[in-house]
Amino acid sequence: MIKNYDLVVIGGGPGGYVAAIRASQCGMKTAIVEKATLGGVCLNWGCIPTKALLKSAEQMAFLNEASKWGFNFENLKFDFTNIIQRSRSIAEENTRGVDFLMKKNKIDVIRGTGTITDTATVSVNDSKGREIGRLMAKHIIIATGGRARMIPGVKFDGKRIITSKEALFLKKPPRSMMIIGAGSIGVEFGYFYHTFGTKVTIVEMMPHILPTADSEISSTLKRIFEKSGIVIDTETRVESVKLAKTKVTAKLSDSKGGKDIDADCCLVAIGVQGNIEGLGLEKIGVKLEKNTIATDKLPMWRVFMPLVTWQGSRVWHISHPMKPSFVWIKSQARRQRE
Repeated sequence: MIKNYDLVVIGGGPGGYVAAIRASQCGMKTAIVEKATLGGVCLNWGCIPTKALLKSAEQMAFLNEASKWGFNFENLKFDFTNIIQRSRSIAEENTRGVDFLMKKNKIDVIRGTGTITDTATVSVNDSKGREIGRLMAKHIIIATGGRARMIPGVKFDGKRIITSKEALFLKKPPRSMMIIGAGSIGVEFGYFYHTFGTKVTIVEMMPHILPTADSEISSTLKRIFEKSGIVIDTETRVESVKLAKTKVTAKLSDSKGGKDIDADCCLVAIGVQGNIEGLGLEKIGVKLEKNTIATDKLPMWRVFMPLVTWQGSRVWHISHPMKPSFVWIKSQARRQRE
């Protein structure tokens, strides 16, 4: 199967499918190559389902303190299975919406893994690595997103040592949970599981939780968390994580020395890394740096950054799905019409 397109987008997350829609609206024949469910991490395993869980936690927190407003609930219980299922239903509803948008905007969705063989060709392979199609493209957008960053030497079993994805599917709240990393992922899951009875300890190597947020926000949230019973260890390094049959043990160190912490479950939330393996970027001369695509030194608000320009074809990398992407697509579509 060989097909010709004005634009091929590798990756069907928010960056990829939004760019594809705008390209199609501007008259470009467009295809998306996606190996999993459309919507990417955000709709399937990130922003959307976690906010659904946080809404359930918010309701539970209110009911626990309802007596302040004159309401009393005896033997208040929750159905954790239904809470998780509600989150999944909301995510699935959103992904069905993206499927509809692809059909509405006449965008071809090619199921498989995309590999760039040259600056005008994308090879599509199935799960076994067999080529099932070849797409000829005047322009290529790389929008492959990211995944959870792993700690070297730590064995993830998906049950006791988990990432944020597995945290969305636990059958019941663990008695205790250690969370490594106090960014947005770590604090969100910390709040959620603590609300439903889990003893939560958050470990962060930086001086504050939410290290990239405003210091007033970080200090306020820390005060609220600690008042509610969440244990927070900042300026603390994780030296090792060992998995046993019934528990996880982490060896920690700080300026005062070291200590060991045991928990039923350990969520590793130290950030994300880019999905750049298997794209064939090295073959076309794209430089890679620290698990990401090297770009020029333009300001970070520049969404599309030119990486390679050969024979009029361009390969671009999406750093963030903001409005400038539409500007680029409109300019390219205008050039084609001219």
